[in-house]
Amino acid sequence: MSSKTYIPDPNKIERKTFLIDAKDQILGKVAAKAAVILRGKHKVIFTRHLDTGDRVVIINAEKVKVTGKKLKDKIYQRFSGYPSGQKVLTLEELLAKAPTEPLRLAINRMLPQGPLGNKLRSKVRIYAGEKHPHTAQQPVALELNK
Repeated sequence: MSSKTYIPDPNKIERKTFLIDAKDQILGKVAAKAAVILRGKHKVIFTRHLDTGDRVVIINAEKVKVTGKKLKDKIYQRFSGYPSGQKVLTLEELLAKAPTEPLRLAINRMLPQGPLGNKLRSKVRIYAGEKHPHTAQQPVALELNK
């Protein structure tokens, strides 16, 4: 009995657009759900080396919640490469400065590195408020468990 491994044709994969409302949702849970959808792990045809995922639109990113003392204690660091070039921001400061950035960073760090990850990162759109310009794609509203 011989069986072959099924590999989906990248040109024939059906893609949907999902809408996630992040209002009063936990940051990590929203990011994890978005990463699963972007990667395509919710589909039967998931293949590790192919982009089988769907597009994701996230609204109300500024109203996302975190548990515990993360607003004050969680830090985001970056380094320019120059002496004294280290920049440190808390989650509270980053949300005030760029409300979509914590969610974007969380999702990006859950995706693979390299060309496949770069392709997946381009399929997520994050908006601070309610409005988004993707109504023509007929996004399917996705409910998250609290």
